[in-house]
Amino acid sequence: MTTELNQSNKQRVWDLWQQLNSTNEADVADIARKYVDQAIELTAAHPINQQHGRDAVVANLWQPFLRAFPGLHRECYVFICGQFADKNWVAATGVFSGTFVRDWLGIPASGKMTKIRFGEFCALREGKIVENYLLLDLVDVMRQAGYAVFPPAPNEEYWPRPFDVEGVLLSSQAEAESKKSLHLVEAMIGGLGRYDGADASKMKQTDFWSPQMHWYGPCGIGSSRHRAEYERNHQTPFLTAFPDRKGGNHKARIAEGHFVASTGWPSVRATHQGEYLGCPATGKPISMRVADWWRREGDVLVQNWVFIDLPDLFMQFGVDLFARLR
Repeated sequence: MTTELNQSNKQRVWDLWQQLNSTNEADVADIARKYVDQAIELTAAHPINQQHGRDAVVANLWQPFLRAFPGLHRECYVFICGQFADKNWVAATGVFSGTFVRDWLGIPASGKMTKIRFGEFCALREGKIVENYLLLDLVDVMRQAGYAVFPPAPNEEYWPRPFDVEGVLLSSQAEAESKKSLHLVEAMIGGLGRYDGADASKMKQTDFWSPQMHWYGPCGIGSSRHRAEYERNHQTPFLTAFPDRKGGNHKARIAEGHFVASTGWPSVRATHQGEYLGCPATGKPISMRVADWWRREGDVLVQNWVFIDLPDLFMQFGVDLFARLR
């Protein structure tokens, strides 16, 4: 029954998103009423943040979004469902695309075709979305509009689909494969907890990742196309900046087939002890809103799409990236 319910929920979210792909600012409220609970709780990237109730979500997320990008179209790269604790979740990552014709969230309109990377988790009850977590790579929207609020990052435009396989899983997958994927990711995350602040090899991450792993981070961090590049571009700077980081407080972690998705708000807590993305150490305690999608191939992980709400993180450093843009 749980599997049937999860698949039914996945179809509901898919139907909603297809309708949103062909709607406009005036009609989005009518569509939302069919699929979104009146008391929905949305937590989104800064500066959207928390929105309580369907009317607030429509007025403060969807209508401004569609006004800024008329004809906005969502393209999913990974689309899966599953159960975590007592909730049934649908999770997806991919890109929105549209022509940026009106200012949005303080970002000046460029008049250009723009791609907005997204990571989204929806919890459903009785066929309607009751809880929603949404990360958007707003720093990348700034970059595409001509505003570099961070130093250039390696491969920051590189954000591909899954290689050689379909990531949009509209039908149910073999339970054994889903369990194998989830077990691998949870073992990998357990290894991250073995870091002692000095020796990264103690995490034994080579046990879990292909040497040709692809890791795709948000704009400002960039992407890496093999393990050595990942260690140089992301892992070492991250551990230097946040050597005491601890994970936890996950809202959802689900697996379907060869894919796994996880999010926490926040799921990382740490102390800012080293320079990060050009910002000197502040010594402040910080938290991170994070979401990940992984793809397993055989016994190792081969692709990882990663979101970190960098505007929210930098606010904790005392740096307003939207003010920096202005």
